[in-house]
Amino acid sequence: MWWYDKLFKAKKYTLANGKTVSQKFTRTPLILLILLIILIISVVVTGFSLPTLFANFQQFWVVFGDLFPPKWSYFPSVWQPLIDTIKMSLFGSFFGAVVALPLAILAANNVTNNRFVNLIVRFALTVLRTLPTLVAALIATYIFGLGTFAGTVAIFMFSLSFVGKQLFEYIETVDMGAYEALIATGANAPRAFVTAIMPQILPTYLSTSLFAFEGNVRYAAILGYVGAGGIGMILNQKIGWREFQSVGMILVSLFVAVVLIETLSQQLRKFLS
Repeated sequence: MWWYDKLFKAKKYTLANGKTVSQKFTRTPLILLILLIILIISVVVTGFSLPTLFANFQQFWVVFGDLFPPKWSYFPSVWQPLIDTIKMSLFGSFFGAVVALPLAILAANNVTNNRFVNLIVRFALTVLRTLPTLVAALIATYIFGLGTFAGTVAIFMFSLSFVGKQLFEYIETVDMGAYEALIATGANAPRAFVTAIMPQILPTYLSTSLFAFEGNVRYAAILGYVGAGGIGMILNQKIGWREFQSVGMILVSLFVAVVLIETLSQQLRKFLS
């Protein structure tokens, strides 16, 4: 930003030893101005209106009040879709993490010394990561039909891309000394990797996989909106029918399940670290 530095001259200071140093003028005003311009453009493009927000905010509390007390008698109907949601998350996260390991090895340039393979695998992980889980689930329903299998495929794709990216970046930071020593003594690459690198990355690999599973339980809850099975299907149905007490029961069940899973996952990740 040469023009900014030219407009706002740098301050010069003379040190005790006689040397002169200069300090550039802070760029904070420029950053704030850019953010303000972006905010104004966003408001104009989206049609956001604060008066409309405040005028309709009261309706939120009306709907929120209709959720309670939850319809406890509806819980037996919630149980099976909730289990399906957890199974989707578990299977999708597990298989995604398993497949992510060999892809991460291929993407790491310090293990796989092939630039072309590195770029292809990284590009594939990037494409999968940029695809929203809900969109992936919608595509999966057209390919595999409605149901939990489509949701599992969508979660698998997200877990694969997330764990794969985190893992290959971590692999590139590990100490390669033991690996290179084993290669030099005649060990093949897979054996050297399992012996020298796998113990270094295993805690991070498992911790990242558990973190992905935590998030996937929440993501899986909305996949039913596109027909991918799970608790989202009955949630969408009950909201459409304005049966808000049943919606309250669904949300309470989901909240308890997510809290329990996250608490367990956090304890496991602390143990691994």
